[in-house]
Parts: sequence; C-alpha cells; structure tokens
Amino acid sequence: MESFYNFINSTGFLNMDLSSLIMMLIALFLLYLGIAKKYEPLLLVPISFGMLLVNFPLSPLMNPPDSGQPGGLLYYLYMGIELGIYPPLIFMGIGAMTDFSPLISNPKTLLLGAAAQIGIFGTFLGALALGFSPAESASIGIIGGADGPTAIYLASQKAPHLLGAVSVAAYSYMALVPIIQPPIMRLLTTEKERKIVMEELRETSKREKILFPIVVILVTGLFLPTALPLLGMLMLGNLFRECGVTERLSKASQNELNNIIVIFLGLTVGAKCSSDYFLTVQTIQIIILGLIAFGMGTAAGVLMGKVMCKATGGKVNPLIGAAGVSAVPMAARVCQTVGQQANPSNYLLMFAMGPNVGGVIGSAIAAGVFLALL
Repeated sequence: MESFYNFINSTGFLNMDLSSLIMMLIALFLLYLGIAKKYEPLLLVPISFGMLLVNFPLSPLMNPPDSGQPGGLLYYLYMGIELGIYPPLIFMGIGAMTDFSPLISNPKTLLLGAAAQIGIFGTFLGALALGFSPAESASIGIIGGADGPTAIYLASQKAPHLLGAVSVAAYSYMALVPIIQPPIMRLLTTEKERKIVMEELRETSKREKILFPIVVILVTGLFLPTALPLLGMLMLGNLFRECGVTERLSKASQNELNNIIVIFLGLTVGAKCSSDYFLTVQTIQIIILGLIAFGMGTAAGVLMGKVMCKATGGKVNPLIGAAGVSAVPMAARVCQTVGQQANPSNYLLMFAMGPNVGGVIGSAIAAGVFLALL
C-alpha cells in the first residue's frame, strides 16, 4: 500500500499546477498551428513538442546530473545551443540550400536587406529604454532579423537566461510571416506599386557563383571576425552547392545533417520554455518587443523598396523589400503571394530572394557587431 501511495504521489496528476497547465496549453496551440495550419511545421512542431515535454510535472528531461545520476536527455542536447554549435550548422544547411544568383545578378537588392536590419537596432534602443542591459537588449533586438539561428546564437553568447523567450519569439514570428507581413506591405504600398512587373534577372555564370561566397567571407572575415561562425558556415554551405565537386557534402548539409540539427535545436529551444521561467513580465516584454522589431524590419525594407522604385523610374516593385528580414524563403514567398494578388501575372519570388539572402547576411553581420561591441 505504501508503494502504491508513493507511485500516486509521483504522478503528474497530483503535482500539476496552473502555470504548468498554461504552458502545456500554449504548447498544444503551437502544435496546432504547425500541424493544422502548416505554419513552418519543421520548426514549430519540434519546438512546441519540446515545450510540452518539459512542462509535465516532475519531467526529468532537463534535469542536470545529480549525485552520480546522469542528466536528462534534453539537458545534454541543449549543450549544442549553449556551446554555440547548432546555429552555425543550421547556417551551413541554409547556404547549401540557397541559390545566391538573384543577389549576385542584382547586387543593389543588398540595400533592401540592409534596410530591414533597422528593426534590430531600433528595438535594441527600445529595450535599453525599458531597462534591459545592453547584452539583453541586443539579444531581444536581433529577433527583428527574423532569423532564428542568429537570434539563438547571440542570446546564447550574451544573455543565456533569455534564450527561451528570445528563441520562441524569433521562431514564432518566422512561422507567422504569412500573417504578420502582408498587412504592413499593403499599408505602405499603393496598388499600382504592387502591380509592377520587374525586368528579368540576368543569368549568372558558374564562376560568379563560386567566387561569391569566397569573396564575401574574405571581406566580412577581415572586417568583422565575430561574424565568422555564422557567415563562415553559410558561405561554406553555399560553396559546397556551387563548386561542382562536393555534391555529396552539399546534399548532406541540405538533408541529413540539417534535419538532425533542426530536430535537436527545436526540441531544446522548446525545452527552455518551462513555466517557472517563461510566464514572467520580462518574457511578455520580450515577445512584444520582438513583434515590434519584426514589424519595423518589414516596414523599413518596404520603404527602401519604394525609394528604389522612385530612383529606378518604377522598375523595382517595393514589395520585395519585405523579404529583407531574412526569413528564408518564407518572406520571399509572401512577396510573391501579395504581388500576385495585385497582378496575377506577377512573379516576384526570384527578385525577392535577392534581399532575402541579403537579409541573412545582414542579420549575421548585425549579430557580429553586437558580439564585438558588447
């Protein structure tokens, strides 16, 4: 009978509290968005499931080693984030999967990616004004880049205690790009601007594609060595893709390795969202600031697109500026969708990939700047 009572007392039913229940409901809602609504399921499903697992009462998955007993599974997997391993490897996969040709053939779209980073630095100043430390403010502001690996990398280096809130906010807003961006894009552009059909991109040569990642890393590596872990892996992955002699490595970076890291990263990001840590005023502030950062980045990219539209005599569709927030390739697909709603014969996807890639590079550089200065 005593053993029976001990068993009953060790179950989650008798140890459940309101905060754990709330977090489990949030996890189930995010699972619903990922599965039923298909909002970036490759990210949202493992994150929300990790959140669910860690919020069960007495869950051992994030327990540290104690008295010779091994720690929980997710405790050890989380070391890949803590040590800064997962985000650069994700960047290598992104590089291997991404065609940089739109940026190479139309390099001025790099300005759109740069403009979208205004959301990062604007929110950095806003977080400072709210009383966050410079390191915490940088970790919050980087959410505006809509680049989950970059946000995780910077937060793990500068504000690890904010990692759960920062990473969930960053990946949630990435997943919600199709909902958040279109109203901002329509508000800041006219129907005439949205209907603009852009001229066909020039074809890039094999030599250009091979030289691009090498030149980029030579320049950025000399000016900003702190950005090398992210940009270096991004360019390495792209070199695997384009050089023509490493097809197996390119496929491994795009598929097996990338998929494994996404699973580990998603689970451990969700596992940092325990109820005692996540349900705080500070976390709510971070989520709100992250949304502001993302909105500012989208708006700045679109406004720069309008400037380029005027400067080129109406040859640039301002919608592609929204892709500068770097959520690859979701933001580019949103530009395509909004453009086709205004003009069914409009195909903006490849044009939007230019600022999209520029945004990835820009957010990594912004993270490097924060790492160097703070």
